[in-house]
Amino acid sequence: MIELPQSARTIIDSLKHAGLEAYAVGGSVRDLLMGRPTKGWDFTTSAKPEDLLNIFPDSFYDNQFGTVGIKMPDDIYEVTTYRSEKEYSDHRHPDNIEWGKTLTEDLSRRDFTINAIAYDGKTLTDPYHGQEDLKNKIIRAVGDPAKRIEEDALRQMRAVRIASELGFMIEPATLGAIKKNVHLIQDISVERVRDELLRILASPFAADGILLLKQTGLLKIILPELDAAFAIGQKSPARHHIYDVGTHSVMALKHCTSKDPVVRLATLLHDIGKVPTYKVDEKGIITFYNHEMVSTKLTKAIVNRLRFSRKQIEKILTLIRWHQFTVDERQTDNALRRFIRHVGRENLTDMLALRTGDRLGGGAAETSWRMELFKKRLEEVQKQPFTVADLKINGFDVMKTLKIKPGPEVGKVLSDLFAEVEAGKLKNEREELLARLKQFPLN
Repeated sequence: MIELPQSARTIIDSLKHAGLEAYAVGGSVRDLLMGRPTKGWDFTTSAKPEDLLNIFPDSFYDNQFGTVGIKMPDDIYEVTTYRSEKEYSDHRHPDNIEWGKTLTEDLSRRDFTINAIAYDGKTLTDPYHGQEDLKNKIIRAVGDPAKRIEEDALRQMRAVRIASELGFMIEPATLGAIKKNVHLIQDISVERVRDELLRILASPFAADGILLLKQTGLLKIILPELDAAFAIGQKSPARHHIYDVGTHSVMALKHCTSKDPVVRLATLLHDIGKVPTYKVDEKGIITFYNHEMVSTKLTKAIVNRLRFSRKQIEKILTLIRWHQFTVDERQTDNALRRFIRHVGRENLTDMLALRTGDRLGGGAAETSWRMELFKKRLEEVQKQPFTVADLKINGFDVMKTLKIKPGPEVGKVLSDLFAEVEAGKLKNEREELLARLKQFPLN
């Protein structure tokens, strides 16, 4: 018998003690059956919201969907009254909700069979054979798949997301319904679409998820700039690439060493600028001059369209803009320092993760002796100060030593000191900096 956590048992037992039905349901039961950790628990019950408020005095209810939040020592648990739903004019929310009478009626409105399994701590209720689909690794809609998608068009992306999280396949009828109704995704808010996309990118099978988005037609609507890249070949003399731009992008995502979905998105989009910059010269060699700059411009439009946060946008655009960095043992320390300033120290690991994906996604080896030397030199040059703020003395030291008041001259002195340290003429050590400071002439 599978075990529910203590808080879940307490909720179910309390409702049963009051003569009511209660079950854990949805993704939490699915994950429990698969032996996976679950994030949050959902419950369905015959109890009306007012019953729940009476049984659990600390609970709260402020929505039209019959969902009550119950406060437990470890978390807040959502418990929803059995319900049936009528008409979905916006392809997202039901126009009318009626309290249901039975568990089976409630389960019939669920999205996929693997999410339509209920458990009360003793008995599994599985009218749509979700356990069998779990065993066969199948995503299947409950009942008529077209109807399920028309009710809530976000279920199209949810199907892809769950498949990419679990490594499952979408069964043919459900896949066909998604393809047929793919246009309905345009009725969903961009924030919802963005969040599902990020969850796909964060999943263990993110690359397969992107290919599923393409197969269903969702990619052409959500990321048309990437969808177009699958028609751009890269095989030509003097080029190492073995895939078209779109396939390379997905393979780069697959091999990206970061688990951060924002870094993975940058990896996925880093070459979309190759679509408009594609050219073939007189020797038959394909070129994509300045594609990183065009990729940055196109991606800026995408992340603004999907309403990413300012911080996320800054990281994504920085990684894409500078992903074509040169790796050459003849580079000077100053060249490496310029690269670090462009990318930002906080983004170096993510940039290297993108480059690893880019190399492996293009058929090259994961690394090279030049790349390993480059990484070592990046570590070495970071031991030196990068800005005036990194100096071992500050403006107060300047004013005290030179007996001057706050003003532009303080900043100029610090800048001059920093220039000497950066040029290797002076060590960034406090005593040495103070000694040099005493030699500064004052105007």
